[in-house]
Amino acid sequence: MITISRDDWELASYIVTALGLPVAIAFFAWEQRKERDNEEEEAYQLLADAYNDFLKVVLRHPDLQLRTAAPLLNPTPEQRERMLVIFDMLISLFERAFLVAHKERMSETERRRWNSWDDFMREWCRREDFRNALPLLLRGEDPEFQSYLQRVAEEEGGALFFPHRFTEGVPHA
Repeated sequence: MITISRDDWELASYIVTALGLPVAIAFFAWEQRKERDNEEEEAYQLLADAYNDFLKVVLRHPDLQLRTAAPLLNPTPEQRERMLVIFDMLISLFERAFLVAHKERMSETERRRWNSWDDFMREWCRREDFRNALPLLLRGEDPEFQSYLQRVAEEEGGALFFPHRFTEGVPHA
């Protein structure tokens, strides 16, 4: 029969402490990072689902021609109202994506996720009617988001209503 002395138990406890504790801390940190990644992926998926739901709204209004490059010529007052509501929904979604997904410093995965939202924003900012509605649509939105989308609109379609910046949602003349 093997007998283990008190000194052997003490040595074993030191080894477990010296090796086990750092391994446990590393495992905990890895699990926390994995959980954060899963939460970020879930948030991205929820935003992607919301954009798909938005596109379903666009599809229910084919007379507005929102998926064409050119704006609708001579829209009726009712069409303008529906278009403005749909654009407002889109701005709300873009702002949510900006607040959730945009960071100054991003990992490769975060950058890839953000780039898809940037592409969506640029696509819509190429539409003259959307750009023309931005001063109204951006009122009251997050200031950093306002600046970001204004810059995108300027890059994609010129400075129609944005000579430089606007104050409290009202364009400068």
